[in-house]
Amino acid sequence: MASACRPRGARRLAALVTASVVVVTGLTMGTSTAAAARDFYTPPTQFATQPGSVIRTEPSPLLLQIPGLPNQWPGTATRIMYTSRYQDGTPAAVTGTVVEPTAPWRGKGPRPTVVLGPGTVGQGDQCAGSKMMSLPLAIDPTKPSIAVNYSALEMNLLLLNGVRVALTDYIGMGTPGVHTYVNRLESGHAMLDAARAALRLAKAPADSPVGFSGYSQGGGAAASAAELAATYAPELNVKATYAGAPPADLFKVIGQIDGSAISGAIGYAINGLRARYARLERVVGAETNRSGRAALGRLSQQCIGDTILSFGFQRTSSWTRTRDSLTDVILRHPDVRKIVEEQRIGTLRPNAPVLLEGGINDDVIPYDGVAELYRDWRAQGADVTMVTNPTPPILPGLVVNHALPMLATMLPGTQFILTHFDR
Repeated sequence: MASACRPRGARRLAALVTASVVVVTGLTMGTSTAAAARDFYTPPTQFATQPGSVIRTEPSPLLLQIPGLPNQWPGTATRIMYTSRYQDGTPAAVTGTVVEPTAPWRGKGPRPTVVLGPGTVGQGDQCAGSKMMSLPLAIDPTKPSIAVNYSALEMNLLLLNGVRVALTDYIGMGTPGVHTYVNRLESGHAMLDAARAALRLAKAPADSPVGFSGYSQGGGAAASAAELAATYAPELNVKATYAGAPPADLFKVIGQIDGSAISGAIGYAINGLRARYARLERVVGAETNRSGRAALGRLSQQCIGDTILSFGFQRTSSWTRTRDSLTDVILRHPDVRKIVEEQRIGTLRPNAPVLLEGGINDDVIPYDGVAELYRDWRAQGADVTMVTNPTPPILPGLVVNHALPMLATMLPGTQFILTHFDR
């Protein structure tokens, strides 16, 4: 009542002061939150080396949620740092997000967990999905860079069904070091160890059902996890995997996207492989020109949107000293071809059913590479199904024929996993 009797000028002054406090507080919170995020992504000097160990956690509100309010839809998210393995077996600290759904699990047995492998988001640390759970778009004017997290659709679909979801940032994304884009072993390790960490975080029964899902880069990570599970994480109760448009044959993918809207993603692969194969550094140094070396440096700090704007429709021949394409360079160096072949998915047998998807006109992931993965797994006796997306060619090279099948197969892929959880 007293405030209602204040003169109009006093009320305006009070409102102005209040607004100023809110703005200043917001700016302060934003600064401290950014600083806290940087600290979170820096691993401690010593941490548990067992794969799947939980190193640290912190709350992570989702889009439209009010921080601190419990049991909000669609679930309670926790940012997590966990232990995984580099390809040589050395412990690696990896970040991600685990979301415990508010919806109950109405299927058989304990609540299942699905690990989602994000598609291509970039190589810079600012692109990590766990940094964008409350707002799936982040703009960094200092780089400049625009980061996007587009995993929410599939994540929410699983959460609505009462499934626990874990999303990995992959090795080197957000954390120190180079993100090892499409590295077969490290992608699979990050997925499998995210499942282990999610179960530990939730204090779930050790035999809780587990599944893997992803599209494009995420499809490759899910497929790698599926075939590595039996040897790398045999204790996990893996029930099913959906792998959409997996880059099973990296050599074919490089040839497919060279000169397309996302040709710069080839640079992500080069940077990631250079970080793990010392002999590749010599070849890159000898074969690239000044423009190519500068491009690789810029790409290591970019998100996919930045890369499309900066390097879209360029050809790798503009990066090489001889003006040969990267495909020709690989063919000229048998040791490099061997490195690329080591990323090939399909040499091991998955220990649970897998659904593969390939688009007949996919302009990023060649259909015959997915079909070959299907044949390789079938030859080993794997329980694998493949669906073909028939979308006709739409503006080839603009990634439309890669994006549309992702949306079309999301529901069938999710249903495939849910069906196997309930058996």
